Amino acid sequence: MKPTDFADHLTAFLTTWLTKQRNASPNTVHSYRDTFKLLLKYCQEKEHILPERITMSNLNAEVIQGFLLWLETEKKCSISTRNQRLAAIHSFFRYVQTEEPAGLYHFQKIIAIPVKKASKPVVEHLTPEAMKLLLDQPDRNHPRGRRDLTLMSVLYDTGARVQELIDLKVGDVFLSSPAVIALTSKGNKTRRVPLLKNTAVLLQNYLAENHLTSQHKGQYQLFTNRQHHPLTKEGVAYIIAKYANAARIKSFIVPQKVKPHMFRHSKAMHLLQAGGNLIYIRDFLGHVDIKTTEVYARADTETKRKAIENAYPDLIESNLPDWSRDQALLAWLSELA
Repeated sequence: MKPTDFADHLTAFLTTWLTKQRNASPNTVHSYRDTFKLLLKYCQEKEHILPERITMSNLNAEVIQGFLLWLETEKKCSISTRNQRLAAIHSFFRYVQTEEPAGLYHFQKIIAIPVKKASKPVVEHLTPEAMKLLLDQPDRNHPRGRRDLTLMSVLYDTGARVQELIDLKVGDVFLSSPAVIALTSKGNKTRRVPLLKNTAVLLQNYLAENHLTSQHKGQYQLFTNRQHHPLTKEGVAYIIAKYANAARIKSFIVPQKVKPHMFRHSKAMHLLQAGGNLIYIRDFLGHVDIKTTEVYARADTETKRKAIENAYPDLIESNLPDWSRDQALLAWLSELA
């Protein structure tokens, strides 16, 4: 059976356009791939079109809108997930319209499908006290505990994404003063993040203990599991959840669920509360747009409270008289009753 035009375009989009032209990260490619896997499933189940028979003419705006509704109603996807899937579809059809100009009007109707408004997500983060308690949990007398402490300290100190953490190689760590670590972010962009003294010492001891200091080991994974394989996102989440549960027994300041990405959020919030400039925080986190970083400023109620306290004097005195000792007032209230 001859491949359809949809099959040709989708293959070129995923294997050539995203990776070679757009320099998209593997995670982005996987996310886009998963979107089209869901779309193929929808077409087969709801539109009764087999995957091998789908053509570009089949994929009109009505089908795409039906797919988005199916994601929300039957797959129980959130609005943000629905919008993420739509963004992948928009990207695909923007690519196709340059390859097949004859279908421009048809493709632009799909590109015009708007994203759905969603409530602003809460920036989940830990207080400095909660973070300190969490980092106190690993057993420093055990090699596994020392690895976990180093891992969590690097994750927090650098504000790294989880994927950036598990992608770290030994050669990405530079401990000569000033100590920095090189993180490779979305789009294979590299940024150098400074390390605080305590984290640098932990890393230095960790590298020495695991015999990772020789130059030829620069391409070794920095953090591995017991089988010496690279850690996965699930593995990092398991490590953090284990210590979060231990910390929660000691204090309720640790939330019920602690996710790896909360370390990144926490670092950003703590930098902001310490007076850090948004431009610096943007560069530190590797954000492309300052608008992404501004979410921390909007969520930072503690800094807002301090700003209000500094800007306005206390107009209402806190040492008000005790009305329960005012006998005339009490007599008047009794008459009302």
